[in-house]
Amino acid sequence: MRVLHTADWHLGRTLEGRSRIPEHIAFFQELEQIIKSEAIDVLLMAGDVFDSVNPPAAAEEMFYETIARLNRVYNVSVVIIAGNHDHPARISAVRSIAKNQGIYILGYPTMTPVRIPVGEEVLEIGALPYPSESRMGDLFSKEPEEEGLREAYNEKIRYMFHELTRSFQKNHVGMAMSHLFVAGGAASDSERPIEVGGAYTVTVDALPDNVQYTALGHLHRPQTLKGSKGIARYSGSPLAFSFSESGYAKSVTVVDVKPGSTPYIEEIPLSSGKPLVRWKAVHGLEEVYQWLAEEKDKQAWVDVEIHLHDTPSLEQIHHIRKAHEGIIHIHPVFLGMEQSS
Repeated sequence: MRVLHTADWHLGRTLEGRSRIPEHIAFFQELEQIIKSEAIDVLLMAGDVFDSVNPPAAAEEMFYETIARLNRVYNVSVVIIAGNHDHPARISAVRSIAKNQGIYILGYPTMTPVRIPVGEEVLEIGALPYPSESRMGDLFSKEPEEEGLREAYNEKIRYMFHELTRSFQKNHVGMAMSHLFVAGGAASDSERPIEVGGAYTVTVDALPDNVQYTALGHLHRPQTLKGSKGIARYSGSPLAFSFSESGYAKSVTVVDVKPGSTPYIEEIPLSSGKPLVRWKAVHGLEEVYQWLAEEKDKQAWVDVEIHLHDTPSLEQIHHIRKAHEGIIHIHPVFLGMEQSS
């Protein structure tokens, strides 16, 4: 069977007030083409569908219409878990209706695995939505020390994965998925600290070792974790959400897997989101004007650093912003002084 792993859509997010909705629409169109061309059977969305617990109506409409279309047109099963940005009750409010269509939406952590028939095979998933103390209604440890809390949390996650996957059958495809910060993963500035709400970093050995693939969400750079007994991977976000992600390609992950075998992993690049780029104009305003005349990075969001002797005038700043609507920040750096913003 062929499974597509994605995460961290953050629908409703803006960039310094600029809407990202057109980019998300383009991403969903690209996602649809990938599902069609790659003959995807199951779509896994590993959390942070939305950017806030109270997303704008346009973002919710885009999400539900897209998922319904993918399921209806391509007969693809869908598994969605809540991330730390999602409201667990709100995102799963339609779960009873959706499940009848082969769409599984999990808001709160449970001990019940998801089982999906795929042709003559079965996919078993130990799906663990963002597992904070508040969402599980559980106190991990009475110890006040942070180290004790982290150890207790790590053991709790290990136990939950064990319970979710211990009934998996060898003649079925076994996977896990969650929205966690696993130690060793490379983070970026655009991820809200996952400890908000009572969750902590876990070690890679807390992930289940009796599954063929673990689909993770939270970190926005696509990456496969080292040290895992199975394949554990962050798919990354489809769009760049901070300039710390400048230069990193975005993608989704396709997993081709059979029962009892090592999956074949393929990273499918995405082109729908605007890149976030940094300009460093060490030769001052004239260098910026030259880049503007060349229409450099015309379709990108841009962070500009300009090396100057004197403070730029309001007219000069206005000219730069008018010439390129994607310019987000302008940072003058005065020679011999620290950078200001």
